[in-house]
Amino acid sequence: MLKKILLTILFIFTFQNLALAQAERWSAENWKTDFSKTTIDLSEIIDVIRADAIPAIDNPTFKPAADESSIAGNEPVIAFTHNNISRAYPLRYMMWHEIVNDIVGGLPVTITYCPLCNSSIVFERTIDGKIVTFGTTGKLRHSDLIMYDRGEQNWWQQINGEAIVGARSGEKLKALPSFLISFDIFKQRYPDGEVLLPDPSRAAVAGQNPYINYDSTEFPFMFKGDLPTDIEPMMRIALVQKQEKVPTSIAVSLSFLQDNSPYRVGDLEFHWQAGQSSALDKETISKGKDVGSIEVYQIDENGKAQPIIYMVTFAFAGRAFIPDLEIIQ
Repeated sequence: MLKKILLTILFIFTFQNLALAQAERWSAENWKTDFSKTTIDLSEIIDVIRADAIPAIDNPTFKPAADESSIAGNEPVIAFTHNNISRAYPLRYMMWHEIVNDIVGGLPVTITYCPLCNSSIVFERTIDGKIVTFGTTGKLRHSDLIMYDRGEQNWWQQINGEAIVGARSGEKLKALPSFLISFDIFKQRYPDGEVLLPDPSRAAVAGQNPYINYDSTEFPFMFKGDLPTDIEPMMRIALVQKQEKVPTSIAVSLSFLQDNSPYRVGDLEFHWQAGQSSALDKETISKGKDVGSIEVYQIDENGKAQPIIYMVTFAFAGRAFIPDLEIIQ
């Protein structure tokens, strides 16, 4: 018994020393982050590249989507609408920037995409009444992008919008409904919509996929942890995380939706239709395998479909952040 207690004390002491050393190393990188406050085990964070080596787009420009002919109709875009302004953020650009700080219909938002988790989500970027911008830390946790705000420099987990390191640890950004759909669907649905233009810093590589065959690999890149055994780790899932009108997180696999769309789970309705290429397959995004467009809606008491916050991600990522996640497959 004494030996067990001593081993436990040694483990805690070792962990504390490792966490302290890691925080000291990050402080030497000139971070202003308060590393004494965190909601996670700091050893879960992996250093990959320097901060902002993947540059966020801070001054996005757009053109009418109807006038855009250089983007194939099957390419995936993140679609977001506010105050009758609809914009498409193609993954051919998001792949190389991961964050776009924008103002849509008067609302300051940050559009985010993590290629390694294939997770896209839109957040409001107003904190305590102040507009902030976000950048990339160059670090990952469970293969997911860790963002930072360019003020207090808190570190935020992209997949769920939670501050995991810094003074605001435990707080969450407000997520907003968006869609990951094909450019063809976007143009049909929003004939007056706008599409993001390439940023000059990465224009030369627009449309190329630096993660060739990634969604066919057996093991996700830069991942530490246990992989699910009841589903292929790289299987795409439509994930609706717990939120105000959704009491429990739920997911449905792409393979199931391909045969069962539309599919109802309570008041949630999952849809799939062919015609969207994978951004993480071939070197040229438009040539990627057809994974289709997934959309999720909440059906109200009048039977009307309402947008709901969801994302299309990989099964390993869903389980890494929600260990008890039910995945219908």
